[in-house]
Amino acid sequence: MTLVKHVGAALAVALILVVLSYTLGQYRQYQMAEVAAWVIAVAGLTILVGLSGQLSVGNGAFMAVGAFSTALLLIHVGWPIELIFVASVVITAVAGAIFGVAAARLRGPYLAGATLMLAVAVPFVAVAWPGVFGGDQGLDVLVAVPGFLGPLFPLTRWLAWLTCAFALVVLVLLANLAHSKVGRSWRALRDDDVAASLAGLNVARLRVLAFVVSSACAGLGGALLATWAASANPDDFSLTLSIGLLTAAVLGGLGSLPGAIWGSLVLVLVPSYLTNLGASHGLSSGASASVPIAVYGVVLILVMLLFPTGIQGGIRRFLGLAAPAAASPFSALRRQEPPSKRHQEKGMT
Repeated sequence: MTLVKHVGAALAVALILVVLSYTLGQYRQYQMAEVAAWVIAVAGLTILVGLSGQLSVGNGAFMAVGAFSTALLLIHVGWPIELIFVASVVITAVAGAIFGVAAARLRGPYLAGATLMLAVAVPFVAVAWPGVFGGDQGLDVLVAVPGFLGPLFPLTRWLAWLTCAFALVVLVLLANLAHSKVGRSWRALRDDDVAASLAGLNVARLRVLAFVVSSACAGLGGALLATWAASANPDDFSLTLSIGLLTAAVLGGLGSLPGAIWGSLVLVLVPSYLTNLGASHGLSSGASASVPIAVYGVVLILVMLLFPTGIQGGIRRFLGLAAPAAASPFSALRRQEPPSKRHQEKGMT
């Protein structure tokens, strides 16, 4: 019944988005595509951090894997774009599995440090092998509007349809996964990994599976973002992107898929608005570009103080609903403590 409910909600949202794409201008359609790509990547990260309790600041690296896989497949294989996206997801999921196995024993800041190194190292691969990945210039990712839509159909609207369709499919799949036995096992792992192990759960396998799901989502988000930008450029997948993903997940609400939507909207729409606002008040281009960064810090502090469960948690509290249970933004940092110490703390309380 849950699957039917989620599919019905996705179809209703898809109809609204199609109507909305006809009423908005090309720039807003372009932003719709960008938001949808972010939603996919942030949703995967909120599953990893919010449900399984593993802190990652390197999902931008998996987005880079998805983006460059898409670019290389377009150049050398020439498959239909939808099939290329699927292949890019598989490639990124394999990369996530390899990293997940290697990092399965890491906890808290040690895991965060490993993912941080990954986020810093991966973009330099494109620079180190310019003959394959295009160096600083990256690779072109050019797609055309399908012929059945007609020669006059706007490319921006097609990109909005394409990315929003993938985003809705991913959200439906993740929502059902979160309500499945696997999702419940992740919650048990997040709350107490020792108790989860004693209950018979395979902790290492669950950790790796969470990385696979999160990296697959990041790979698809990176592929769509490269299609949106018409290129796979290493500068677009720097550490800043990884930090932005985590910021969006925290702002929206960890463990909440609607929160991934709110966080993505904030990360995409607020910078352009604030940059234009700063320019309209006579600020230089450099100063205008720094305004969103300052506002991000203020907004993040306010959300953490007023709505510890994120924007979605604040909305649910305003409506009188219980906020979804999720890991607090920094609870994963306590994973490095010995189990006996955590249990002693629980006994004292």
